Amino acid sequence: MMIAGRFPADDKLLVEQERASATLNSIGDGVISTDPSGTVTYLNPVAERLTGWSCKEAIGRRLVQVFNVVDARSRAPVSDRLELAIHHDKTVASAKNAILIRRDGIDVAIEDSMAPIRDRHARLTGAVIVFRDVTTARAREDLLSLRVQHDVLTDLPNRLLLTDRLEHAIAQARRRGTQVAVLFIDLDRFKDVNDSLGHAVGDRLLQEVAKRLKSAVRQSDTVGRLGGDEFVVVLSEIDNPQSAARQADKIRAVLAASPHVIGSQKLSIESSIGTSFFPDDGVDATSLVNCADLAMYVAKRSGRNAHRFFAPDAYLALSETRGLSDAGRLAPAGIELSLHQRVGAHSSVEESLR
Repeated sequence: MMIAGRFPADDKLLVEQERASATLNSIGDGVISTDPSGTVTYLNPVAERLTGWSCKEAIGRRLVQVFNVVDARSRAPVSDRLELAIHHDKTVASAKNAILIRRDGIDVAIEDSMAPIRDRHARLTGAVIVFRDVTTARAREDLLSLRVQHDVLTDLPNRLLLTDRLEHAIAQARRRGTQVAVLFIDLDRFKDVNDSLGHAVGDRLLQEVAKRLKSAVRQSDTVGRLGGDEFVVVLSEIDNPQSAARQADKIRAVLAASPHVIGSQKLSIESSIGTSFFPDDGVDATSLVNCADLAMYVAKRSGRNAHRFFAPDAYLALSETRGLSDAGRLAPAGIELSLHQRVGAHSSVEESLR
């Protein structure tokens, strides 16, 4: 017997709706649906928990009010992907580093996707947003990235991150017409510490040196460790070579100011520093670091505990004393290995080497 006003098709549709509702309420992802205009029509329990909005309160509100997503770094609102999904009839993946700002202001790292909803007649009826909390996974990724890009011993940027920071500084300087200085720092007679007191003491000394280096530069500058007792400082947007020279002198003074206390040992350490400049000495990270490295060797050769700017003439003299194959390993792009070819010397270096 059939109830008046009810048809088998209605019963079938009701069953399907109840089944769909039960499914959405039990899955582990948040689900929000909207009408074609972007007005919220439904939240499942996970979406309620993640957004802080109950389904009853959210219905009838604009999606951006309930699902407030921003970029994790810039905090700028993520572009209107719902409109893109609806009007271009395609699934739109989550923005990179997306953060959902809950109703109570708490940040939740999420991954999401948006897709249009169409009925059996292919008519657009709205959109669905599926999203999940990835706070733990993203924190794990950030920690892994931190480990990959930082020196294990000192926690300073390693060569990989240092190169990235230097390239970024170069790009900024190129746009603004400013300079970048690269300081290559090598500890004098550090090998004697390792040989006489052991590598454990040497490692502790390197950690103390890293702390003093960070204290000696601006927050906008970068201190990195290449390995061993070799450190690099990137000075972004300097005004002139004299500014870099003053910074190098400050670093040498800070490192030598008082003994480094390692257990029962009091260790005094001095340093030799070489400096190169963008754009005068190189236009990429590798060339600038190599030029600063060569200038550091000139400082070592002049008696240690010194600072020198890079100059092509100094490189040619160094290649003569160290041998072409050895010096050639560090040869910056654009500098010939031939000892007979002279290239223009860096004026400030000629003065500093006299």
